[in-house]
Amino acid sequence: MVEVLLRPRGPYSLADSAGRPDPTRRYREGVLDLVLATPAGPARARVWQRRSGELGARITAPDAPSAHDALAFVLAVDVNHTPFLRLAERDPLLAEAVRRRRGSRPARLGTVAHALVRAVCGQLITWHEAMHIERRLIGLSCPREGDLRAPPTASEIGRLSAAMGERAGLSPRRAAALVRVARTLDLERLRRVAPEAAVARICAEPTLGPWSAGVIACQGLGSYAHGPVGDLGLLKLCTALLGRRAEVADTAELLGRYGEWAGLAASHLLAHPMAHARWAVARAG
Repeated sequence: MVEVLLRPRGPYSLADSAGRPDPTRRYREGVLDLVLATPAGPARARVWQRRSGELGARITAPDAPSAHDALAFVLAVDVNHTPFLRLAERDPLLAEAVRRRRGSRPARLGTVAHALVRAVCGQLITWHEAMHIERRLIGLSCPREGDLRAPPTASEIGRLSAAMGERAGLSPRRAAALVRVARTLDLERLRRVAPEAAVARICAEPTLGPWSAGVIACQGLGSYAHGPVGDLGLLKLCTALLGRRAEVADTAELLGRYGEWAGLAASHLLAHPMAHARWAVARAG
């Protein structure tokens, strides 16, 4: 076990950036416990934030340097989003939310395969339903690391059958698509290409549309330049702003105004009160 210190670039709040709990991570009483994927095998980390703003961490890993790099990526400590904060101060939709959560950064997942699972699970259903399906899929495919699970790899997801995906709660079409994409697309390589090229490749898959590409880009690739176009909350927000039933293109136009920070803007826009208006619409996929 080694103890390390991470110094985030720009304002940072671990509480606001830890991400929602899933089988690979847990945040309780100011401490984030998570499992990391490294070339040498799974690693465990426990992270807390010091009063100085720095992050302390204890890492147990077969290869500490690679685990350190994986942890820095997942926590997004490499991103200085100060330019976004300046942009948000002048934006009537973002100003209040960003003022309350200046240190918030969308959580990154340990593998692109995990982001694919989250994207496929989240299509056309509620957040709570998606969370339960994601948990079941990871439980079926990923080894235990103490009281948590290792992040899924493409090979582990690819070993599932479509029938197993259906039993976890996916529709037949999405279960088949998840397994097919995990088997045929080099998911982790997408982190090594330009985000625009990666998003285009994801959208080329028949069952993965702009919403899924935004989820994978932000949470799997670590790019904030692409948001979840067509997200239900963004459709609700655009409907309230436009005074008519919004289309997917309207959400793309809204996110487009934030340029390289579209994904980060989306995380704040989805907390806007108008993004929770009561009407039903499907996500774009």
